[in-house]
Amino acid sequence: MQNTTPDQPGKTALITGAARRVGAVIARALHTEGMNVVIHYRSSRDDALRLRDTLETARPDSVDLLQADLLDTGSLPDLAAQAHGRWGRLDVLVNNASSFYPTPVGEITEVDWDVLTGPNLKAPLFLTQAAAPYLTSSRGCVINMVDIHADRPLKNYTVYSLAKAGLVSLTQSMARELGPGVRVNGIAPGAILWPEREDYAGAQRDIIERTALKRQGESADIARTALFLIRDSAYITGQIITVDGGRTLSN
Repeated sequence: MQNTTPDQPGKTALITGAARRVGAVIARALHTEGMNVVIHYRSSRDDALRLRDTLETARPDSVDLLQADLLDTGSLPDLAAQAHGRWGRLDVLVNNASSFYPTPVGEITEVDWDVLTGPNLKAPLFLTQAAAPYLTSSRGCVINMVDIHADRPLKNYTVYSLAKAGLVSLTQSMARELGPGVRVNGIAPGAILWPEREDYAGAQRDIIERTALKRQGESADIARTALFLIRDSAYITGQIITVDGGRTLSN
């Protein structure tokens, strides 16, 4: 992803949940392309600070940190306004933040509903709505981080799967609503990073075996796809790009 000359100098991207994991890799990739990045985090302050310091060593005054709880819908217009205000523009919104844990039928609570649909569906809707005027002004784009389980629900993960399915529909709806000024697309990762604090060793082997490429993907695969949607896809909107090594080809 390294270029001798950045392709996106001066543009600004807001990435939710960007202090760690895939979000941080996307932030690094966009920063390498010359973009200023606004790193949103909820509780991973130390990780956010380390990422900011690393990126600003390469290019000073190019990173801002914004803390917010995405379950607090009322705070989202301010989040968008602060991201825009830092450098006077907003070109890219990446709705990356997510929550993920099992909710077997019979044990689902309203708290589960709120915690899982909040960052996975509700926040992308209201944050995109808040950011829309800024993105329209810059003819920018939105990228929603979906999941292959939006189309193939994961057993015991009913609420998560339906939230991501809703995010697919939101992506398509927003593409219609915000066009022609703003493009809206999604990325559906497969086996990229495993959930934390859970024993997935056996499941990992089975999942990888079911991919056409017989290997796990990397966060950089998602970051490269995001760059493609930002930089090279001026005539693509309302689409979901699956990055899963061919896993969804299996029965």
